[in-house]
This record gives sequence, C-alpha cells and structure tokens, in this order.
Amino acid sequence: MQTVDIPRGASVLDLGGGTGRHIREILPEHKNITVCDISATDLAVARQRYGFKTVLLEETARLPFSDQEFDFCFCSSVIEHVTGPKQQVVKITDDQQFHDVARAHQLRFANEVSRVARSFYVQTPYRYFPIESHTWLPGLIVVLPRRSQIAVIDLFNRFWFKKTAPDWYLFDGDELQQMFPDARIYRERYLGLTKSLMAIRA
Repeated sequence: MQTVDIPRGASVLDLGGGTGRHIREILPEHKNITVCDISATDLAVARQRYGFKTVLLEETARLPFSDQEFDFCFCSSVIEHVTGPKQQVVKITDDQQFHDVARAHQLRFANEVSRVARSFYVQTPYRYFPIESHTWLPGLIVVLPRRSQIAVIDLFNRFWFKKTAPDWYLFDGDELQQMFPDARIYRERYLGLTKSLMAIRA
C-alpha cells in the first residue's frame, strides 16, 4: 500500500471486503468508502459498525458501477475465489475444465477492477508458497490433480482446524501480470520466500 498515494477525500472501493474491518485498519481516516461483497450479513456489519456505503453483489455479475467511478479499488485475497458459481465449481473434477472456467471468471473480474477504478491494489496468495493459505496444508496440494485435491480437502475438512471449499485457483507472478497487464506486480516475502502477490496500478 506504500506505493499508492490515496488522498483522504478519494473515493475507495473495497471489493470483496466483507465486514469492512480490513479496509478500516488500512485507511482509518478515509470516509468515502464503498464495501462490496456477496454476503449481506457482512455488509450489514460494514454499515452499522463503520458507517460505510455498501453494495450487495451477485456472484458472477458485472460490477454495478460506471467506468472509472472510483479513485482507488482495494481487493485483498478475493480474486483467487472468483472462479464461478460456488455450488458448481466445487464439483468440477476435470483439471482442464476447472482451469478454463476459473481463469475466464478471474479475467472478467480483473477487467472489471481495471474498468471501475483509476488505481488499484489487488492482493492474492502465491501459488507456490510452502503452506497453502486456504487449507494450511503443505503447498503440494496445489499441484495435485483436481480430483485428488478435492478428495484431500474433503478428508481434512472432517477434522482439520482450517476448513475450506475447493473453489480457489491460485496464481504465479506471470499469470497475475496477464490478468492486469497495466499493473506492476509486487511480491510479499516471508523468510525470503514469496508469500503473496500484489498487482498495483498507481
């Protein structure tokens, strides 16, 4: 975030921001913030606790905003989940089909981010970090065949403390750059290893 100058009066879109807690911690002095999410319950918290404007999104719909409506879009750990209707994608067991469906939805989402905001910050976990962030299992899980990956997640969900649905599809640096060709890709590192990627258009 240090690479983006966001004036206090700037219009900010927190895309997939849930309750708004994260954006409030990052931009505590900013008032002109709109939080978008697919959870009506989370958005109620964003309104009541922080006074943010909120917009309830449909899972695969075009963002309901005009071109360049916002000065800045903040989107953290969201794009890897934008893979299509959840009840459908979690059942896709074919590797190529899941890849094609997921990347098509992610590209559409990336284009929408670029369309509605003049500048943006899009963060996502790095595919090859040794610990997979949604399961807290060894990173090997991301290279398993799709059918095996679903089976492992289902098994660990029975007793593991970190539960997840197999709706996420992670990126490496080149893939994220392809999603945001006019952005610069930054790497967050932990113990010298890339932990997450950030696409920033300032």
